[in-house]
Amino acid sequence: MRAYYQDSISNFCNKDNKEILGTLSNKSQFDIIKNQTNAWHYQVKSLQKILKDFSSGYILFEFNIPRIGKRIDNILIYKNIIFILEFKVGQSKILNQDIDQVLDYALDLQNFHKESHDKIIAPILLATDYAKTASIHFSTVKRNTLILQPSICNLE
Repeated sequence: MRAYYQDSISNFCNKDNKEILGTLSNKSQFDIIKNQTNAWHYQVKSLQKILKDFSSGYILFEFNIPRIGKRIDNILIYKNIIFILEFKVGQSKILNQDIDQVLDYALDLQNFHKESHDKIIAPILLATDYAKTASIHFSTVKRNTLILQPSICNLE
């Protein structure tokens, strides 16, 4: 399995946080440090709140990208659009490297994940303590691609 946790959005929203955190911890191939557990807890709690009224869709946590040896924090698949969510818990500044990270994930999915070739991919960087209002872009990264410009926001 390429993700530590995956479920329909409706099932995810109705599960207990501890059950989801247990699944994430058990699937991890690395020692879990307190910061990682806290980040997962924040993601689960926040996403359950945001997605509670969604009647369809799918969510994945810690999606492995073998080619680069990295994991995407969260992927939401909703109405045939792939949303890549990269959380920066406790971060108030937006760093270029973080924008590059979420964009690289989108490019890797489109180019090396067969199921994503013909889907719109929306990379989103969520810096939890970022003070500015959301920066949302609807243009694509390059012509002839379905990848949108990375959006930057907090959860407010």
